[in-house]
Amino acid sequence: MTYEILRLLHIIGAIVIGAGLIGVWLSDLRSRQVPDLPRFGEAIRNVRVFYYGLVFPGAVALLVSGTWLIVNAYGGWSFDFLQVPWLAGMVLLFAFEFIEGNTITRLYFSKLHRLALEAERTGRVSPALERARSETLPTFTHFLYLPLFLVIVSLGATRPSTWSLFAVGTTVATLVASALTVILPRLYPGLPQDVASGAAAQQGVAADESQRARINLW
Repeated sequence: MTYEILRLLHIIGAIVIGAGLIGVWLSDLRSRQVPDLPRFGEAIRNVRVFYYGLVFPGAVALLVSGTWLIVNAYGGWSFDFLQVPWLAGMVLLFAFEFIEGNTITRLYFSKLHRLALEAERTGRVSPALERARSETLPTFTHFLYLPLFLVIVSLGATRPSTWSLFAVGTTVATLVASALTVILPRLYPGLPQDVASGAAAQQGVAADESQRARINLW
């Protein structure tokens, strides 16, 4: 009975963390696309909501249930599970994501959230926000989250007897994250406009539309 409960908790944790990672990825992508500070700040807040509301609880559920399942099935608190490639690979990748996610990535998005709130309050994009948005390492680790999670799920689903899937999967995940780190900042290079410049731009658009309307009346 205990095994079934732990397994159910493990599955729920995987679903929750997967949903959270997708939400974080999409919210970050949205923050790179929006042209104004209010929507930029909202997207960054959504990153924080998905991280603390889904990713972190899901990771804790996976950690607790996974540890207890390994203890029950693989000789107590010994390291015999390291002799099983698929299980050892899952543990190594999860440990890497858990440690990195609670250091580099979490601290980065916390700083980005603070700077976004400051930009909304002042109506100006600060140099600190520009520098934070251009940081490479946290951008790379952020984009690495989801591909590595897919590798972890693949290892658990297929349970290979060799390290081949682990090696190929981590290599592909690293290449995908590297490509996204290079491509997306170039695809969406600009930060949102300041409130003043955004308002001026909207007034200019409204004036152009008004002028075209007067011309059409003639």
